[in-house]
Amino acid sequence: MTKEPNETLFDAPPIGEQERMCEAILFASAEPVSKTAIADRLPHGCDVSEALVHLRKRYEGRGVKLVKVGDAWAFRTAPDLGFLMQKERFETRKLSRAAIETLAIIAYHQPTTRSEIEEIRGVSVSRGTIDLLLELEWIKLGRRRMTPGRPVTFIVTQVFLDHFGLESERDLPGVKELRDSGLLDNRPAPGGLLNDTSQENEDDDLENTDQDDMFE
Repeated sequence: MTKEPNETLFDAPPIGEQERMCEAILFASAEPVSKTAIADRLPHGCDVSEALVHLRKRYEGRGVKLVKVGDAWAFRTAPDLGFLMQKERFETRKLSRAAIETLAIIAYHQPTTRSEIEEIRGVSVSRGTIDLLLELEWIKLGRRRMTPGRPVTFIVTQVFLDHFGLESERDLPGVKELRDSGLLDNRPAPGGLLNDTSQENEDDDLENTDQDDMFE
């Protein structure tokens, strides 16, 4: 008797067992894990999407929840219990206003070039501001624009989404929420987004203002 091409030697584990396997993989990882990476570890024939749906539902209302970060998944503390973790957090560097505004422009206008960032802010952007956001892994280089000079673009990363508890860029807060949080002024903003009335002093640690080929 010959086997049909679509037959497998072993049946996939029950969905409950698949769910447990996904749970084990996600708990063991400090970083979000993509569905593809999970599928590579599970027995042949497992339905990772269905297992994650069941697992996410099982953790509803618990102290931790299963969240989607970009195209990956991770366990995170329930938002309403975040205050319990405050003593475990250490703020090693506070972003300057210049860095916050630059990050916001990239997040809302990505992919965007350095010159576009400067046009919206109304002031020049120092290399240090971009370098800092790259160092934090909150932004990364995107594709070059097919325009004269082929300038690079910047986009936000999965690390950025994970840090701010966002599933995707579509979950970014609106302008009203940004103003309520103090990240935006209530005054009219040049360029239609952010307020800047003069050439400001960028970060104290951003003394190098030379232009680099990568940012031109």
